[in-house]
Amino acid sequence: MISQHSGNWLYSQRIRNIFHQALISPWPYRIVRIALACLFIYGGVIKLFDPRSFASTISSYDLVDEMFLPVVAIGLPLIEAVAGLALLFDRPWGLHLITVLLALFAFVLGYGILGDLNVDCGCFGAEELNKQAGLRAAFYRDLILIGIVMPYLYAARRFGTRAEERQSIEK
Repeated sequence: MISQHSGNWLYSQRIRNIFHQALISPWPYRIVRIALACLFIYGGVIKLFDPRSFASTISSYDLVDEMFLPVVAIGLPLIEAVAGLALLFDRPWGLHLITVLLALFAFVLGYGILGDLNVDCGCFGAEELNKQAGLRAAFYRDLILIGIVMPYLYAARRFGTRAEERQSIEK
């Protein structure tokens, strides 16, 4: 006799298999990897071109001591650009670094929202329109990006670091 729960189990297995196939397929991984890499390289390079404006934005959050402000204003965009390059060249640590940066950005943006700060997001330059609404939009964007990255972190850990390696293992 087939129970009602066995139908749910089969359905959940099918869904799990679809997600598993999408995660180990090289094309969705490549698309996500290249898009995130470009996003982080662009964001890092834009801020590196004008570190004073970025330092001013960081200062508005009042989370970094003035003494460390120049180091953070240059170091953080540099780390962003390096993480983007690592992801572009499919280095396994690139995805981990991107995830840590996204979590850090979400924390800072959440702090800005909860503190009702009227400051720029600082994501892609010094002056963004509608500052408080920009913080919320950037916060939600970062949460969505974390939601996109996390399954690939799981897949990289579970099935190997690169999509091509995962696919060759299955053959």
